[in-house]
Amino acid sequence: MKEKIDPAKIPTHIAVIMDGNGRWAKKRGAARLFGHKNAIQAVRDVTEGCAELGVKHLTLYAFSTENWNRPKLEVDGLMSLLISTIKKEIPTLVKNNIRLQPIGDIEHLPLDAQKNLALGMKQTETNTGMVLSLALNYGGKWEISHAVKKLIDEIKQNITEIDAIGVDFINKYIDEHTAPEVELMIRTSGEHRISNFLLWQAAYAELHFTETLWPDFRKEHLYDAILDFQNRERRLGKTSEQLIQK
Repeated sequence: MKEKIDPAKIPTHIAVIMDGNGRWAKKRGAARLFGHKNAIQAVRDVTEGCAELGVKHLTLYAFSTENWNRPKLEVDGLMSLLISTIKKEIPTLVKNNIRLQPIGDIEHLPLDAQKNLALGMKQTETNTGMVLSLALNYGGKWEISHAVKKLIDEIKQNITEIDAIGVDFINKYIDEHTAPEVELMIRTSGEHRISNFLLWQAAYAELHFTETLWPDFRKEHLYDAILDFQNRERRLGKTSEQLIQK
């Protein structure tokens, strides 16, 4: 399947909603955390697969602002798993020239998680390959409201004029302001919604939904999503005839 992919049409930015860990574990008669632990290989496969294909930016939805509402035992286990995984995977990121960049309300994560994220960013900051964004304590509505607050503060301080505010200007205040817009968004587990993920950046994203539960997601599933993307016509507001003329 990889051989069918057109290297000239690789999505610049891929975003993934990693869903189905709990159902995967339930099918095996295990606790939800068992599913989260077994999802790490999927993260490795997708990260490696994207880097090999030349994807510039990969964003993974790791923990949403709404996930705090889950049972405390699961949340605590997720935070512990996050910390241990970051520690373990940093050498692999360095080896593969991948730069780590967390997005979200990081300041309200446990201190150990903040420290390890900072360490991961420090140790990969000179890497020049793909950027891996981990969306942690993240929500698209939170991100936009956070950007609005920063804008209002600058207006109050007379740093910014209201007339200067436009789409490109607001982009500067979004967490992923250095990333290209999302071109392909993948959601696993058969759900068909974007769940408050990258609302601003995914305005023109192609959506790919798969029945595969996240712990079972591998490179061949990634290739399938990219082939699906490449078979679509991205008009971005134009007509098919305009694209042909171009």
